[in-house]
Amino acid sequence: MEYLYIFSTALIVALITIFVYVIKIYLEFKDSQISKIVPSNKFGKYDLSGKVIILTGATDGIGKEMARFLSSFNPKRLIIPARNKQKGTNLLNYIKKQNGSSDNVEIWDTDLADLQSVVNFTDKFIREVGELHMLFNNAGTLILSNDTRTKDNLETHFQVNHLAPFLLTIKLLDTLKKSATPDSPSKISFTSSVSNHYNNLNMDDLLLVKTKELFNNYAYTKIMNIMISNEIAHRYLNSNITSSSAHPGLMNTQLLKSNDLTGDLIVRFVKYHTESWEQGAVNILYPVLCSNLNDNGKYFDKCAEREPNKVALDEELRKKLWDFSVDILKEKGYF
Repeated sequence: MEYLYIFSTALIVALITIFVYVIKIYLEFKDSQISKIVPSNKFGKYDLSGKVIILTGATDGIGKEMARFLSSFNPKRLIIPARNKQKGTNLLNYIKKQNGSSDNVEIWDTDLADLQSVVNFTDKFIREVGELHMLFNNAGTLILSNDTRTKDNLETHFQVNHLAPFLLTIKLLDTLKKSATPDSPSKISFTSSVSNHYNNLNMDDLLLVKTKELFNNYAYTKIMNIMISNEIAHRYLNSNITSSSAHPGLMNTQLLKSNDLTGDLIVRFVKYHTESWEQGAVNILYPVLCSNLNDNGKYFDKCAEREPNKVALDEELRKKLWDFSVDILKEKGYF
């Protein structure tokens, strides 16, 4: 029986490796047909003087490189919500080493798995800062195990990837609006994923309590990111606010986690076939910072505009998700 287990595990790993490799080759081919990726070594220098920026998910992976890039563009303040103080300190040290200074970067204690923590962050930000020009909702998680819950007793992907960023954004919309001008609109960006194409969102299970398949809950929340981004673009069309979403590419990132052997093997082999964090950061930042692109209500795949899952284009379904999310926050006492 032991040999059978070893053989079956090895077979599964081999099949997963082949599958991931084929998908990677396919996506690279498809990208070559629709876009020209902006290489990280040719990413331009942007002047963000006077800008106040919030960037979530910045202590690891592509977010760390996004923080490095943004800090080097001389913003007035770059505020990083982070739940791990040591990782926050490490990020400041990394930016200082790479850029020569991290004086414009601040680490604020925040946990997206705790909605009260998000409210505390926004209340403090509005009270102490009061202006915001760019909001990058980059934080996310992918847990390859079932039924993980947050402090608010919600499915982890639903809260960390969707509801908490939604709450953060909604609370700061007035500040974004007040900080914008016709010549310099405020920007909102959601880090989504090409996985939004893999499944259609079940609008009768938005809390993701019925889904048990690995990876699906993550993919569903990536659809939600695009839906909310597009809905903001629709609702605030004449408010000097733009909202966009983007897929960074297949990344070797810290959001990939697993609590079991099979999932851990999947994570290891997926990470083997990935792009650099630096390139992923460029793929997210470029659509927002490039003045030649109209990013509002758009979804980008490695810097190229691409049509997302059809659900994200359905105005009625977007409104249903928005209203559902508001109702959950009201029920929890956060709205």
